[in-house]
Amino acid sequence: MRTLKTILRMTFVFLLLFGIGLGAYYAYSFYSFTTKIQKPGTATSLPEWTGKERVNILLLGVDKRDYEESTRSDSIMVVSIDPVTQKAHLFSILRDSWVEIPGHRKNRINAAYELGGPELMAETVENLTGLPIQYYVVTDFKGFEKVVDALGGVDLYVEKDMEYYLYENNGYYDILLKKGYQHLDGRKALQYVRFRHDKMGDFSRTERQRKFLKALAEKAKSGTSIWKVPRVLEAISPYVTTNMGSTDMLRLANLAYKIDLENLQTEQIPPSTILREKTIGGAQVIDPRAERTKEYIRELLENPVDGQAEVNKEVKGSIN
Repeated sequence: MRTLKTILRMTFVFLLLFGIGLGAYYAYSFYSFTTKIQKPGTATSLPEWTGKERVNILLLGVDKRDYEESTRSDSIMVVSIDPVTQKAHLFSILRDSWVEIPGHRKNRINAAYELGGPELMAETVENLTGLPIQYYVVTDFKGFEKVVDALGGVDLYVEKDMEYYLYENNGYYDILLKKGYQHLDGRKALQYVRFRHDKMGDFSRTERQRKFLKALAEKAKSGTSIWKVPRVLEAISPYVTTNMGSTDMLRLANLAYKIDLENLQTEQIPPSTILREKTIGGAQVIDPRAERTKEYIRELLENPVDGQAEVNKEVKGSIN
């Protein structure tokens, strides 16, 4: 009997020490990660999130090539979360949207990053969508690949053959994917979200980006991926920049974990029912009709079930 009690005590002590050690390891990994990726505040201040109102996070993917002096954002997305209902929307913004950039003349929206970094991009996106952007996260192609690989890749259905050759950097920017359900590692996933060389161009590309990001979030929430958190943080820290503090990250991580991804709504901004294609200086751009786009988003967030249908009906009525 004493032997059994001794074994139980030793087992309890071992588990306790293991738990403390694991917690310390996770805490150290998180602290190390936050100190590496935080960007000091600039003159452009973003609104503060109190934790009670809707939070909007700007996700930027940039394409910085060695031979280019400037960098524009290749992917522009906003995650909008209601902490009360724990429901989320994922918006992807067409990069050719012709918008007012604060302090500058009108331009494609992806030029805002080149002109003033993530803070100016956040201002520009807020002006287009009406959503106050409290946080931003910026990564590049390498960072995207690293996080996908650190999570073990994603299983996804590739809806068509995708082929494109740029013949640069030893084929790094080339795209070659075959139609069908398959496992995508970081390199293949990057090809999937970058492809836009079909009739729908950026419209289908942003749709694929939303589809993949949802699948990646589901993978990140899976039980096996939780154990990979330190590895993921270590892998992506050189490639990520954000204005979030460590407390912000913990609050947002806790909120994000509660979201039912099955009910995640994804939308293109500006929606096809509102945008107008136009030519500026001989180049094709998109007129997002900002006021209508803001109204569309407001209706969608206030009534996520019927809001889209009502806005579409209103827009169609105004067009006819």
